[in-house]
Amino acid sequence: MQLITVSGPPSAGKTAVISKIAEILQHDKIKVAVVKFDCLSTKDQEFYQKKGIVAKTGFSGNICPDHFFVSNIEDCVAWANRKGFDMLISESAGLCNRCSPHIRGALAVCVVDNLSGVNTPQKIGPMLKLADIVVITKGDIVSQGEREVFAFRVKQANPRAIIVHFNGITGQGAQEAKELLCEAAAFESLIGCQLRFSMPAATCSYCLGQVRIGEDFQMGNVKKMDLD
Repeated sequence: MQLITVSGPPSAGKTAVISKIAEILQHDKIKVAVVKFDCLSTKDQEFYQKKGIVAKTGFSGNICPDHFFVSNIEDCVAWANRKGFDMLISESAGLCNRCSPHIRGALAVCVVDNLSGVNTPQKIGPMLKLADIVVITKGDIVSQGEREVFAFRVKQANPRAIIVHFNGITGQGAQEAKELLCEAAAFESLIGCQLRFSMPAATCSYCLGQVRIGEDFQMGNVKKMDLD
């Protein structure tokens, strides 16, 4: 079964991109499922199901959503293989620009939007810089000059990536993206596979429920600013 990881900042249009591509895949008789990793709530599963796309949702709660992703993606792949799907697309929460939800060997997609600002590509870490495909959305809302500058900044951040311009309303770009996704590698299991980049470190007193402020209450992985 083919596996694709999709990441990107919140509201960049990840769900719209995935749903448009999934509709084309299903039209071509490719059985596709989507697993959405989020924090507290989402209506994306209902959105996918209304379009006839099989979807599962996992909520990380008080755990980093990308750490939650790593702990559960193998089970998701095993589930999709048991159900006989041809392709599984995972969608990350994308709440942290240091997130690293891509797996070595699995096709990696990052969705970013033109409205986020021309400097945004430089601010995003592994989920953009290590992606194979960068999908740029909301190009219909900005000028041609702004689109070109934004795409140039994406290329500066990730020279290797294939850029696809995508309209989440009309579906323009969906066919091109679908052809790229169909070249993804197949997996029977992810056991022993590796992330493309390490996750953000996350073991401190606040991870364990501490709410009080001050050095006396800070333990574990603590990083301080140099203000002198």
